[in-house]
Amino acid sequence: MAPPRGAGERSFRRTLLAYAMLAPSLAVFVAFVYAPFVRTIGWGTYESRRGGTAYEQVGLAQYRDVLTGSDFWAGVSHSLVFVAITVPLGLLLGLLLAVLADRRLRGIRFFQIAFSSTVASSTAVTSVIFLYLFSSAGPLGLTWLQRESTALPAIALSSVWQSLGMAFIIILAGLQAIPEEVTEAARLDGYGPWRMLTRITVPLISPVLFFLVVVLVVLGFQAYAQVDLMTRGTGGPNGSAETLLFKVFTHSDPDRVTIGSVMSMGLFVLTGIVVFVQMRLLQRRVHLG
Repeated sequence: MAPPRGAGERSFRRTLLAYAMLAPSLAVFVAFVYAPFVRTIGWGTYESRRGGTAYEQVGLAQYRDVLTGSDFWAGVSHSLVFVAITVPLGLLLGLLLAVLADRRLRGIRFFQIAFSSTVASSTAVTSVIFLYLFSSAGPLGLTWLQRESTALPAIALSSVWQSLGMAFIIILAGLQAIPEEVTEAARLDGYGPWRMLTRITVPLISPVLFFLVVVLVVLGFQAYAQVDLMTRGTGGPNGSAETLLFKVFTHSDPDRVTIGSVMSMGLFVLTGIVVFVQMRLLQRRVHLG
């Protein structure tokens, strides 16, 4: 049966209207995401001369020199350590608090609000608090930020605390979506708390946990402000807390901006690889049924 007269024209108009409505946001996205991204790739093919007043096209030689240099790989190792600390701790603590708060008890709302309160804390505020806690003048008398072996873990702990509220809220939402019939049936079958957690709860909220792991990994690789604030811009003793993004920002002056561009592309590729690998490894264990 032939389509009604004018149907094709109406379809074209709807499509045109959709693109017209999409155009403003797409233009902003291109201007502030795609264009800088392409420009950053291009900057990596230049080498700074005369203190950043002139630049010479060197092709991929700049990428080769930076990506094989010890400075870049030191930043990579620090970022990986940072992620290795923040992701498991943030996930486990968020799960623990969410399980404890998923109760029908009087006053439980207070604890739910308290556990989620860190989402309202900015990186600057969190960094100042932990800078005081981990200083010799603080209440604990610690000097973790002054030692090479503990500077990066101390900063990672501040990030765990800041992201804990987000992890708690996301996991608690997943727990409250579990049908009561499932948990009641498990209790009737004699499931204890630990068996209930490992055999019922975690498998049912595995999509939520998978999403949270990806978010925490990306946030971990984006660690800069807390490193800058808690080390007062030094990157820790002998650069022991310089994450890769911190190195990108310290190479943003005109004399080193091309090096920073290469490092930022390296960070982009590294983050993509880690997220891709974890998706391949964890997706098989995600329960979607």
